[in-house]
Amino acid sequence: MHTDTESCVRAVRAKDARFDGVFFTAVVTTGIYCRPSCPVVPPKPRNMRFYPSAAACQQAGFRACKRCRPDTTPGSPQWNHRADLVARAMRLVADGVVDREGVTGLAARLGYSARQVERQLLAELGAGPLALARAQRAQTARILIETTELPMAELAFAAGFASIRTFNDTVREVYALAPGELRARAARSADSAHNAHTAHSARTEPGTPGVLSLRLPFRAPLDPSNLFGHLAATAVPGVEEWRDGAYRRTLRLPYGHGVVALTPAADHIGCRLALTDQRDLTVAISRCRRLLDLDADPVAVDAQLRTDELLAPLVDRAPGRRVPRTVDEAEFAVRAVLGQQVSTAAARTHAARLVAAHGAPVDDPEGGLTHLFPAPEELAALDPESLALPRSRRTTLTTLIAQLADGSLKLGVDSDWEEARARLRALPGFGPWTVEVIAMRALGDPDAFLPGDLGVRRAAEGLGLPATPAALTARAAAWRPWRAYAVQYLWATDAHPINHLPV
Repeated sequence: MHTDTESCVRAVRAKDARFDGVFFTAVVTTGIYCRPSCPVVPPKPRNMRFYPSAAACQQAGFRACKRCRPDTTPGSPQWNHRADLVARAMRLVADGVVDREGVTGLAARLGYSARQVERQLLAELGAGPLALARAQRAQTARILIETTELPMAELAFAAGFASIRTFNDTVREVYALAPGELRARAARSADSAHNAHTAHSARTEPGTPGVLSLRLPFRAPLDPSNLFGHLAATAVPGVEEWRDGAYRRTLRLPYGHGVVALTPAADHIGCRLALTDQRDLTVAISRCRRLLDLDADPVAVDAQLRTDELLAPLVDRAPGRRVPRTVDEAEFAVRAVLGQQVSTAAARTHAARLVAAHGAPVDDPEGGLTHLFPAPEELAALDPESLALPRSRRTTLTTLIAQLADGSLKLGVDSDWEEARARLRALPGFGPWTVEVIAMRALGDPDAFLPGDLGVRRAAEGLGLPATPAALTARAAAWRPWRAYAVQYLWATDAHPINHLPV
């Protein structure tokens, strides 16, 4: 959108928050860049320049506005509904791959040369992978500077910087303040409305070292009922729980593990993170946002679904439904197989047994979380006879685990959706429902569709939509590319606990 100057100017003049993260406004007379909804008086159009990313603004020599903090806006929704090279690269950058594996590691995961990846990102985003990762490191550094008491040297490495000098230079360049000045400024600021609306405004918990409380932003509207209802109703004991109005779970992270508590609020999601290694902060935030589908564009989704006169009343009744996703694609695939043709309670029981027998134990002094969900490598030696499953389901599960463990099947944020579907379909016991539910909730395809799902068929019949899979698929062509969201609205017509916030 950043190339459509007229539309961008209109959005800036209207202070339209729907475009925060979609493009950024740089002002040549001040040398700063802002989000479209910045509360200051809009500059003259001739002084505006529009960029597709915060990294591109920084690379062009602009610094972040201290008023609207544009570097902390929700992510662009276009990475949610695309599976091309640039979208997959952006999801990997958000997951910290460039910091851990470099540009060559990023390119290897994508199956392209480093030069091709660089060229594609520059063409579309105005910044290469190193600049994008640098912008992300700067944002993480700001969170840690403003919300923790970590010494600056320790903080720099936790944010992903290779040296103290690079850390200092980057913070000064991006925020026009030295790290110490940034911390002093934050200390002087009261807990005001300014901090309440920013993307990852955070604070440390008194008396609990290593625990951060953050606010995760989203594009309104957001209906939390099916989102948190689904996660709570399907929670695996020991790994997940609903406690004190929050969904809590353990996280397996690159440098250690963590526990997160996510609480729905009117204008943000409360996020309380306890990490064993602060270097995992950026990755943990990224995975929590992905779990809750917070970078979606609900206005675009709902507008498309409202074009169907039978779906429109469902959308109007509770706009802004999200697709509940996952923090671990392999974990969800295993759980999808355990949930084949059984009740939600039975699926939880099967998963809990795997966790108790094979999951790594964790300490959770604040609740009832006891384990990480076992990785495929930890399940590779699983004895099929120990599973209380039909023999065919045991074969399905052990085949899936073996291919995930040896790398012949890769499920991740970098997956090509159609290629992953083809590989899943080739596994024994993988029918359309299992493949599509993994595509929807693990891979993040917003157009994944479950026409044969019993809940979807019941809802369709009750609304007067075609109830047979073939006929419903034909009708749903008009809902593309948002059929996964249509499934959420259809599911929500049922009284099942997945559709309601727990009491």
